[in-house]
Amino acid sequence: MPSKRGFLNVYQTGKVTVLSFVSAELLDQVVVTECREEIAEMIKEHHCEVLAFDLTGVKLVPSGMLGMLASLGRLGVEVFVFNPSEEIREVLEITRLDSVLQVRSVDV
Repeated sequence: MPSKRGFLNVYQTGKVTVLSFVSAELLDQVVVTECREEIAEMIKEHHCEVLAFDLTGVKLVPSGMLGMLASLGRLGVEVFVFNPSEEIREVLEITRLDSVLQVRSVDV
């Protein structure tokens, strides 16, 4: 399922669907409800079980986007966040979203 959806790069490997943002600079311009609808449609259409958001190179994520990531678990998928910046990791810890999202760093 390699694909470039609106503002997301998407590919699937086994049961894991990996998503990254086309441009980290444009994250504050993404309409969270549209992004969530696009991801929900993808989950349903492709029977996704695990979503892995690759945040490599992303320094900041708008709070609404973090809330959206946390809410995706209600759609029946596991949600991972890979390679968050120190700033994002700190926000995830302070807000305790790191207890809802599975946060991992991967050395490449």
